[in-house]
Amino acid sequence: MSFDDLRALASRYGVPVLPGAVAPASGKRFADGTHYRFEIPSTEGPRALRAVLDEAVERGVVVERVSQGSGILLLTDDEIREMAQIGREAGIEVNLFIGPRATFDIGAQVFAPAGKTLGLSLRGSEQIIHALADVERALRLGIRSILVSDAGFLRLMGDMRRKGDLPPGLILKTSVMMAPANPLSARILEDFGANTINIPSDLTIPQIAAIRSVLTVPIDFYVEAPDNLGGFIRHYEIPELIRVASPIYLKFGLRNAPDIYPSGSHLEATAVALSRERVRRAQLATAIIAEHSGWATRSGTGAPDLGIPVAEITH
Repeated sequence: MSFDDLRALASRYGVPVLPGAVAPASGKRFADGTHYRFEIPSTEGPRALRAVLDEAVERGVVVERVSQGSGILLLTDDEIREMAQIGREAGIEVNLFIGPRATFDIGAQVFAPAGKTLGLSLRGSEQIIHALADVERALRLGIRSILVSDAGFLRLMGDMRRKGDLPPGLILKTSVMMAPANPLSARILEDFGANTINIPSDLTIPQIAAIRSVLTVPIDFYVEAPDNLGGFIRHYEIPELIRVASPIYLKFGLRNAPDIYPSGSHLEATAVALSRERVRRAQLATAIIAEHSGWATRSGTGAPDLGIPVAEITH
């Protein structure tokens, strides 16, 4: 039964079904004309990436993008090469995070209650140089999608791409740690060069629709947010999220799961297990979409505007 049918049934039994705020449908789409894609976040290395793809095949789930959170600086060249090769062969976007950040640095304000507004910003000019080193290495090894958490660095990357110092097809994705909570802030990130923008997971549907109205780039949204982002589980809102926010990347974090950043071989088994469970969450979402959003279309792997890795630059 559709949600409207269930509302009508419930109202016959005295349940007060309120219309609520009506948000307009988005008329915007991905470059291939589709509404939505899936992203599996916190894919921390090649073993986790292989686990995502293996689990996706087993569960009949399509994944268009994976993203990593610990940072490029904590991956070896061979690990980046392997992730790039896996992504290239699978036709999916492999998105890697800038490594230096305030929480890795020696400054303490970011850990104070009032200092959390610093988020994952870069501290000082030298950390900007370190971030550029991260980007240069990832690009040289074939990565074509970078996760950014500092507004100034995003603008620098956008300017460098526009002037030809970065590849024209490079995807600049903004982190949920700098998520804009209103249309004005969201538009600034697009103006700075963001190709895909992660908005907060606790916004209402009308608030999300307002942000969509000013953006032309895709929205990234945690359908299930990790505990440190609030732990929201909004699976049944997926049809509305697709309707008002397309083009949208639906992201599957995990509630009641450990924070493994920064990850490494000491946490690899946990990272792999979490990756597999995120794909199971995506399977649950797939069923909801099939039942309640039969009109919604998705891209699938190999879409032309995905940041699919390329061959390593060897000269």
